[in-house]
Amino acid sequence: MRATEPNLSSALLKLIRRRRFSSEEAARAISNVPESDPAGIRQRAVEFADFEAVSKLKAQLGLSADSVENWHRLWRDNDAIPLAKNPLPKGWVMEVQGRVVGYLGSIPLRYHYGSTPLLAATASGFAVEPAYRAFSIGLVASFYRQKGVDLFLNTTAIESVGRLAQAFQAEALPQDDYDNVLFWILDAGCFLDVIAKKVGVDGNVGTVGRTLGTLAVRAEQMLRQRGPRTTGKEFRVTQTGVAAIGGDFEEIWQRRLAGRPCLLADRDQTQLRWHFTIPGSVEAAVVLRCERDGYLLGYAVVRVDTQKETGLRRALLADLLVENDIPEAIKSLVAAAHDLAKAAGCHVLEVLGFPKNVRRVLLPWKPYSRKYPACPFYFKAKDHDLHKILRREESWYAGPFDGDTTLVP
Repeated sequence: MRATEPNLSSALLKLIRRRRFSSEEAARAISNVPESDPAGIRQRAVEFADFEAVSKLKAQLGLSADSVENWHRLWRDNDAIPLAKNPLPKGWVMEVQGRVVGYLGSIPLRYHYGSTPLLAATASGFAVEPAYRAFSIGLVASFYRQKGVDLFLNTTAIESVGRLAQAFQAEALPQDDYDNVLFWILDAGCFLDVIAKKVGVDGNVGTVGRTLGTLAVRAEQMLRQRGPRTTGKEFRVTQTGVAAIGGDFEEIWQRRLAGRPCLLADRDQTQLRWHFTIPGSVEAAVVLRCERDGYLLGYAVVRVDTQKETGLRRALLADLLVENDIPEAIKSLVAAAHDLAKAAGCHVLEVLGFPKNVRRVLLPWKPYSRKYPACPFYFKAKDHDLHKILRREESWYAGPFDGDTTLVP
């Protein structure tokens, strides 16, 4: 059985190819995307019983594994669920003769714009067998059809998924450097091993190249003085665990919420602990506290992971919140994150996202940078006025805490 594009919505497919269209055109096309197809493809809402089939599909496509305990965390033990006026789907699957061939998860999250609470849904775990990808538009249509959701997010979109999001009137995050990842190399030898594997170098040439490359990278780092450094003793940074996040973290969150309005994922103490306590995750997130005279000024969360394909061990600055974005406090936290990552045997420390005023604080430490092929972050607000506000860069404090970037294993 072969899927054919015309069985979907030819009008919608034409709009995607055009890339420029009105919201009225998109609405008409979206309304015609079917829940099932005459060729035998059936689409329905995800159930907990689908875990094994979805896991098998994701493994087949080389995507990261999840756990049934994490599914319960996301869709049962989630404080965003009570905010919904309508039952919220966990996502959707496509089936052919009872076999799951496609999946798109939808995770509810609590957000705020200023003092206004918002219910967001973030797309997660998009996976479709190649033979049925022409039908994946139906999954995306169902995501944007959800009732009672104020804000739709996709924070880990590849280029093709980004084009689909735009077809449904979602827009790229209005921050032109969000797709530019800043990083520092912590273990030059292991980092170069990963690069060599990617380009297919091995054997004696690889050994010689590794030695010379390691020396060259270390010399360049010393010459250019790359890397975060502690700048003074005014701020005291200590490590703690996610379970120790308490009321003083919430005070920082409440003060930030009362400041200049911008879109913020909920960071009260309950949400922070829930977000970074991930069943099935091999590495636990580490929390860094920044204090001055015993007063908590800010925090950072560092998450470590190891890529199965390359063996790259990466530390990611998963969240960072500092009162009034005090530059020296930001520097102290990132310098501590650098030391933590090095002690944990990480090969690189990465910084994805955060507003430009935060990123500018880090630039004197001369990080390397790499770009995504396309912006990974798309948004759509149901309220037209809010959507217009979110087209402005200053309306965001976007980073890995948003969407599902650091929410799943």
